[in-house]
Order: sequence, then C-alpha cells, then structure tokens
Amino acid sequence: YIQISHHIVLNLFHLSEPCVDIMMNYCDDMSYTHTMFPNILGHRTREEAELGPEYLLLSVVHNLLNGECTPDIRMLGCSVLLPRCEKEKVLKPCRSTCEAVRKNCRHAFEGIEMAWPYFLDCDRFFVSDQEGCYDPLEGLRVTQEEDQASIDNTFEEPHTVIQFSYQSNAQMNSILKKTAARCPEIATTYSIGRSVEGKDLLVIEFSNNPGVHELLEPEMKYIGNMHGNEVLGRQLLIYLTQYLCSEYLLGNQRIQSLINTTRIHILPSMNPDGYELAAAEAQNYYSWTLGRGNAQNIDLNRNFPDLTAVAYSRRRHRHFRSDHIPIPDSYWFDKVAPETYAVMKWIRSIPFVLSANFHGGELVVSYPYDLSKHPLEEKMFSPTPDEQVFKQIARTYADAHATMSGNNSERCGNFGSIGQDGIINGAKWYSFAGGMQDFNYLHTNCLEVTVELGCDKFPAEEELYTGWQDNKEALLTFMESVHRGIKGIVKDADGNGIKGARISVRGIRHDITTAENGDYWRMLTAGIHIVTASAPGYTRAMKKIHLPARMQKAGRVDFVLQKAVVEPDIEEDYNIPSMGTYERFDPYNQFERYAIREQNQNREERQEKPWWWSYFSRAHGSAPTWLLRID
Repeated sequence: YIQISHHIVLNLFHLSEPCVDIMMNYCDDMSYTHTMFPNILGHRTREEAELGPEYLLLSVVHNLLNGECTPDIRMLGCSVLLPRCEKEKVLKPCRSTCEAVRKNCRHAFEGIEMAWPYFLDCDRFFVSDQEGCYDPLEGLRVTQEEDQASIDNTFEEPHTVIQFSYQSNAQMNSILKKTAARCPEIATTYSIGRSVEGKDLLVIEFSNNPGVHELLEPEMKYIGNMHGNEVLGRQLLIYLTQYLCSEYLLGNQRIQSLINTTRIHILPSMNPDGYELAAAEAQNYYSWTLGRGNAQNIDLNRNFPDLTAVAYSRRRHRHFRSDHIPIPDSYWFDKVAPETYAVMKWIRSIPFVLSANFHGGELVVSYPYDLSKHPLEEKMFSPTPDEQVFKQIARTYADAHATMSGNNSERCGNFGSIGQDGIINGAKWYSFAGGMQDFNYLHTNCLEVTVELGCDKFPAEEELYTGWQDNKEALLTFMESVHRGIKGIVKDADGNGIKGARISVRGIRHDITTAENGDYWRMLTAGIHIVTASAPGYTRAMKKIHLPARMQKAGRVDFVLQKAVVEPDIEEDYNIPSMGTYERFDPYNQFERYAIREQNQNREERQEKPWWWSYFSRAHGSAPTWLLRID
C-alpha cells in the first residue's frame, strides 16, 4: 500500500513540474522571471522550445519587420513559449493584449507577405480577464511611460522622421500600409493590378475624403520606378508619403491645405520586378540597363499605344482634335505588359488633371510630344497644342528644384545637349514612340511630364537624403500647381451635371471632357481665353475669361447647356473616322486571354518562396509553412 502511494506521488510530481528560470535570451526582458514546461504549445523542455521555428521567428522578427511592432510581437510570443509561472501554476496571457497587438501589427506582416503566426492566435492561446490572465507587455508599458516622460521634458518641436535607405518591395508596401494606418482620416492604399511576377502595384491616396472623388476637387498622380533600375523617384515618393502623413498630423498648414483641397495618388513603383533585379545586382556592380524592363524584358515606356503617330496622321482632318483618341484594335495583338495594362485602366477610371513620372539618367523635365513629328528626324521640336501650358508645368518643377533650372547645373550629356533651363520638349531631346506621357495627353484629360532626377540611376544610400532635400519643394509645388487654370460644372437646364461634355479653348485644338457629375478642370496659362462647353444634344455655351498672372487658385467657370436638336455633322466631330470609339478597351480580351495566362504559368513554374523564407529553411524540424500566406 505504501509503495503504491509512493508511485502515485512521484507521477503527480512529474506531471506538475516546478517553476523554472526563463533563461532564453530573446525573452529575458519579460516582467516575470519564471516559466514552466511543457509550455502552452506543448514543448516539453526549454531546449525543444529554443530549437523550434516559433522561437526562431521571435529572434529575427525585428529585422523582418524593419523594427516595426517590436518588441511587442516578440514579447507576445514569449508569453506563449515561456508562459508565466507562479506557485507552480501556469498563468496565460490576456486575449485583450493579443487583439490590440494584432490590430496594430497585422499590416506589418501583410507588408512582407507573411501570415499571422499561428501561435499568436488570440482565441487559442490567450484567455479573457475573467479567466485570470496577465498583460505580457506590462514591463514594456512601464518602460514606455518612463521614456515618454523623459521625451516630454526634452522634446521641443515635433518633426517628421524619415529613414533614408532602400527598401525591398515588401518593405515598401509595408511602409505605405503603415502610413495609411497612421493617417486613416486622410490616406488609404489600393492596388491597381499586379506585375508579371505577381507583385502588387500599390497606390497610396491622400485626400480629406480618401476613396471618393469629390465635386470640383482636382486629382493628380505621381508614378515612380517605371524603369526598374531608375530608383531615386521610387525613394522620393516613399519619403513623400511619410512626409505628407506626418506633417498633416503635426498641423503643417501648407500640407493640410494641399490634402484638404486635392486628391493625390502616389504609385512609388510601377515596375517592382525590374527593381528587384536591379537592386540584387547593384550589390555587386551597376548596369546601365539591367532591370530597366519588366520581368518580360519589356520597356514599359515604349509599351503604351502609339497615339502620337495617329494624331500626326489625322492632324489635317477638318474636325480632328488631339484628345481622347481611341486605342487602335491592332495594339492589343502585340505584347502588352500587365503593368502597362494596369496603369491604362487606372488612368481611364479616374479624372486625373496633372501627373509626373520619375526617371533617372539626366537632370531635366521633359514634356510631350516624345515622338518626332517627322519620321526621319530623331531630335525635332514637336509641340502639342498645349505647348505653353506644358512649358509652365515643366518649369514649375524645374524652378522649384534645388539645382535643375540653374545655368550652372551639371548636365549628364547621356542623350546630347538639353539646354540650360531645366526643361525640354521630349522629341527635341530624343524621339521615341509608345511613351506614357504622350498616351496620357492624347487619350485622357491628364497632362503628364517626365522628371529626370539626375545622372546616377541608382545612387548610393548616403545620397538619398540630398536627393530628398533637392526635390522636396519641387514635389510639393508641383502638386499645388494642379489648382491653376479654370474649373467648373457643366449642367443642363434642370441643374443636372452633364458627363462627357467638352470644354474647348479657342486656339488650342485639344479639348477636355467633364467627369461623372459634370465637373471639369482645365489647366491654362495667364491671359484672356474664349472657352466653350458643348455636348451632344445640347446647344453650345461660350464665355470669355481673364486669368491674372499671379492667380493661385483655379477660376470658377460654370456652364448651363440647353437642350437642342442633334445635328449629324456635329456628332461626327466627336469621333475619328475608322478608329472605333473611346470606350473600346481590349475588345477581344487579348490581354485576359494571353497575358494573364502567361503570368500564372510563370508564377507556377517558379513557385518561389518569399524573400524571408531563407531565415527558416534550415530550421530544426519541419519548415514553418504556417508562415506562408494563402491568397
């Protein structure tokens, strides 16, 4: 009887191990010092827990998330791997703490395309306050309160902190999502599509009502990294998003006024696949062209429909206007990059007024046309009908830049002489077809210029701060310039907005059209202009306006159109003979049929793991496939 009781006592003692010291380096700053094994995950010993992928994740999470959400994530994980032990009893961490961390940090894991770790499942491994839990971040909160008290005593003026370094595509997306999460009242992110290799083309939008087009509020966009190896523009746009968010929160009146009156869209990388290739090779040597194209080796700035050649061929037609030219059906039978396709759909879906796309290799702003008006002339001045407006737009950026427009500015000479005032007509510089800025002008209302940011396409990290300082004022001034010219609403006699009405300016054979609710924006230079509004089924209305030279806001010019009998010859003005209609976009589903299939096949063939997978590929035991996201 005594022997049986002795065995029972031994077994009970074995099932209830005593509290032991934590003694694991990455968890030695917890607010408690004792734990118990088996732990909540079933690890029977400290050694087993230390060799598992869960502890490995905690040891590298700071680097993976670029310092974001640490030590919160690490300490939350430690509370599961090494639960608190008091009086030979395990206490579980609080579910409320887990849920708060998950809410604040989930976007950081999404930014690197990593699933939320299974062992941080708030429902499985954490308990409610009523069940008797503890706050695993208790010690951290005390430290943060002490640090904040110290900051309050020494901090004089709030400021924006930007880390001037390069980021991977995943880190870039994480920054954009983190910025939007920090400023949810004025910012949101959305994807316009995916690259050849399936990477999101992520846009961040700033507005006092993000996600919504507001009546009479102009929309503008910035696009960077169209050529994957031209990277300064990508970095500047990442920094700009952080700056806009921080300065708005800090009460910067200039930034608040800009965001409250403008809808701003920023696509830092149009070519994330090319960037990835260029960045990998830049560690060893730099190539002038490696990574320029996308993963299909397509130069995206030669991949848009060549509407400039169409405009030249039709310019002597009696009713021809150089605007809203339809995309020829033949374009879809060539190879269209998914990045090009996504941007075309994007700019057709939003009434953009102004745009800039950023490149590298020179220090200049070029403006349309990019294609020479004479097929045998490689460097021939080829102006658009809006030549004076484009020169004003280009000078806005160049003059606000630290050195671009100065006579002493160092030119790179990569494509011959470009003059000394910092701006140039694209075709006069060098001629090419299929460019994005010509497409914007000839297919939509948007006026786009190309900003060449310097001789070095992939500058060293220590030069990024200087690049930001040289361009910051220009970036802001250019966005503010979208408010030049005129704006208004075209309505019918009942007060309803007329979508698709044309706004014409005498002497400029290039019209713009009204948006969904009849509002429009027309960038113009100072002076006297005769402006006409017209629409099928309505009489024309004409107004004479005067724009003062120093006018900083767009003048308001509204129109009311009266119903009229449709005249057939007037209707013909709105179409180019044998060109189809503006609404035709990939009419034969060529892109859907071929490009998407090729994209999926490439993805299946590669079956690549995320960049961070190498951290875990040699982990003890089975690989942590629970970290892989399932879309």
